[in-house]
Amino acid sequence: QVQLVESGGGLVQPGGSLRLSCAVSGSIFRLYFMAWYRQAPGKRRELVATVTSGDSTNYADSVKGRFIISRDNAKNTVYLQMNSLKPEDTAVYYCNARLDGGSYWGQGTQVTVSS
Repeated sequence: QVQLVESGGGLVQPGGSLRLSCAVSGSIFRLYFMAWYRQAPGKRRELVATVTSGDSTNYADSVKGRFIISRDNAKNTVYLQMNSLKPEDTAVYYCNARLDGGSYWGQGTQVTVSS
C-alpha cells in the first residue's frame, strides 16, 4: 500500500509563504503523476497543481504565478511552494499520487491564512 504523508501546513499572515511537503513510500515514486488538491470548509475539493513524471507542471488559475509545484525523486517527495498567500487560500491541502489507474491520498495538512 502506498503511503503519503504531508507536512508544512500552519498559520501564516496574508502575503506570507509556506512550503508543503509530501513524502511517498515505495520505490517507484519517479513514475507517479503527482498533484496537490485543497478543500476549504463547505466547498468541494479542488485541484491546485500537478507535476508529471517528466516534470511538466500545471496550475489552477487561482494560484498561477504564486504557487510552485516540484518533485525530488531522490527523496520521494513532492513540494508545493506557496507565496503571496491570501485568506482564500485557507484550506486543508491534500497530496495525491496516480499510476496505472491507482490513486492514493495523504491525510491532509491545514493551511490557514489570517492576520
